[in-house]
Amino acid sequence: MLICAIIIGREGSTGFPGKNVYPVLGRPLMIYPLLAAKHSRNVDRIYVSTDSKKIKKIARSHGCEVIDRPAELCTVEARCENVFIHAYNIIKKDLEKNHEEVDLLPLLMCNAPIITSKKIDEGIKILRDNPAYDSAVTVSRYNMFSPLRARKIGNDGLLHPFVPHEYFGDASKMDSDRDSQGDCWFADMGVSIVRPRNLLNINDGLLPQRWMGRKIYPLRQEGGFDIDYKWELPYLEYWLKNLGYSKTKTPYD
Repeated sequence: MLICAIIIGREGSTGFPGKNVYPVLGRPLMIYPLLAAKHSRNVDRIYVSTDSKKIKKIARSHGCEVIDRPAELCTVEARCENVFIHAYNIIKKDLEKNHEEVDLLPLLMCNAPIITSKKIDEGIKILRDNPAYDSAVTVSRYNMFSPLRARKIGNDGLLHPFVPHEYFGDASKMDSDRDSQGDCWFADMGVSIVRPRNLLNINDGLLPQRWMGRKIYPLRQEGGFDIDYKWELPYLEYWLKNLGYSKTKTPYD
């Protein structure tokens, strides 16, 4: 039984063109999740699913196997879950040639660099020790983005609660303190370590990231997020430096 990491990233991006290979601290963005998978004690193989020639070249230079991502999965409308399912089916067929099977799948994204090999290994251990869990997923605490604070612009052009406040209980106990409703954890896309059954039964998973299944263990960390815009780069560099990166060093040196 093998542990096979899947890293996904496409050529097109409307918010930040070329983000997956954009240089950050002197390295293409996609290098950071790739290095985390490469230095994991448990990951046996790394597969990169993409339509990008540049991403393919970088992946192969680091010993990764490339999966050609079909055009229909490279559109803005394409769902990540379908990209993961496509990649898993390719891997499954590849391993069957040698009578091998997939045990766990660490799922990563080229534009989600706040992840380390230690966190991947932590999640793998959790799943091995707890067979009933569907996945182990990195989460970061962002109380300032609590659903209680979320708003939408109504037909009248004014702000209204995104979620009706009655869903949060007694309104008299609510206030402007961002911590007043308890910690608010978001799946930060650093890594989702999943069992193959999650992808085989994708419709059973919780929205919006159905590949995580239903019994999801939180791998707590700080500052995780996926890059979508250039203005996020200074924030990203701050967290990468916290993890031990510089222009000349990595946490794995």
